[in-house]
Amino acid sequence: MLVTWKYRIRDTFIQRLDPRTRLIFMMSIIFALTLPDIWDYRIIFPLFLLSLTLYLMAQIAWKDVKRIWMFIAFLVFFIVGLNGLLSGRGGPSSVTDMVSPILFVIPIKIPFTDIGWDVPITVAKLWFSLTQMTRMITMTILALPIPYTIDPNMYGTAFKRMGVSDNVSFTMDLAFRFLPTFARDLVITMDAQRARGYEMDKLNGGLAARIRRLAPLIIPVVMQSTVTGEEVIDAMDLRAFGTAPRTWLKELHYQRRDYMMLAFGVIIFIVCCVLKWGFGIGDFLVPDFFTNLFV
Repeated sequence: MLVTWKYRIRDTFIQRLDPRTRLIFMMSIIFALTLPDIWDYRIIFPLFLLSLTLYLMAQIAWKDVKRIWMFIAFLVFFIVGLNGLLSGRGGPSSVTDMVSPILFVIPIKIPFTDIGWDVPITVAKLWFSLTQMTRMITMTILALPIPYTIDPNMYGTAFKRMGVSDNVSFTMDLAFRFLPTFARDLVITMDAQRARGYEMDKLNGGLAARIRRLAPLIIPVVMQSTVTGEEVIDAMDLRAFGTAPRTWLKELHYQRRDYMMLAFGVIIFIVCCVLKWGFGIGDFLVPDFFTNLFV
């Protein structure tokens, strides 16, 4: 059986929006953030504040998303933040070419050799790292509330009403449901193995030994996921899925608030395009107030 995220009915403005509005607005902001050569904090930071406001309006309990946020923070900091801080890669050449005060130098050396180099950490690299992490967090807080605030029964309907095919609609619907199902099976299997006296928290030894000790956990979860997938396929075959266009029980209708949000998202995207290609605003720059903090 497929389960869903911790969806709850919340009487909030965000949840009263049409699911299509939520998805289209999210894509509008993401497209605005990922326009070519958009590195200016004057564009990224306002979009972050807007996204944060919408996230807080969703009223999602911290206990429901605490573990997810810890995982996201780890990925964003170590993959995006450290990469930008150490190398300045993933951005314009001005990050490394810009004349900027050096905060400190990190010596890096290849073990057991005499090969090494010094990596200067500049104010420009630090600011680029902060803006890149802000960009990633902005897109995250737009997407994270969706599985917690959209009725799981509306995923397929929303994508179908947006004009995609039945196959794509059901694919997206099942994708949203599969991950929490997999997580549920993983927790159940871990509890069952602990009840049998298997030590799950003491994985000693090398990589190969740890993988072998995880086999009693991995194999049942993978098998259960395979069985669940087969059951879904059989259920869809029994209902003759794919033989003719599908009808949908749920109906979606745009309200005035939906049109306002859609227009707002489109205006944000157009404004970002005009700022970039009309006024040349969007290139990377370090504000004076940030540089003065280290001078």
